[in-house]
Amino acid sequence: MLGLTQYLILSALLFSISVAGIFLNRKNVLLLLMCIELMLLAVNFNFIAFSRFLGDTSGQVFVFFILTVAAAEAAIGLAILIVLFRSKRTINVEDLDVMKG
Repeated sequence: MLGLTQYLILSALLFSISVAGIFLNRKNVLLLLMCIELMLLAVNFNFIAFSRFLGDTSGQVFVFFILTVAAAEAAIGLAILIVLFRSKRTINVEDLDVMKG
């Protein structure tokens, strides 16, 4: 059986991959959204691991709320991305300066 340490190491690895993806790739909006989703997955993994090892189900309840918000964020983010792609013909972050005030 795996211990809490292994789950936390895996979660830290997922989180660090997502942070590295955000900092290394600042040009593609789709990859930025994927890295944010991976970051939320790492946080959910922590919630589930601590909930399991502490015997408390409140962490699992938080995961359901986070998954709901992540699904809404992905749907709205992709809809905005499609609209921007139709008007600008690019998903490059540097070219999407139309939202500046």
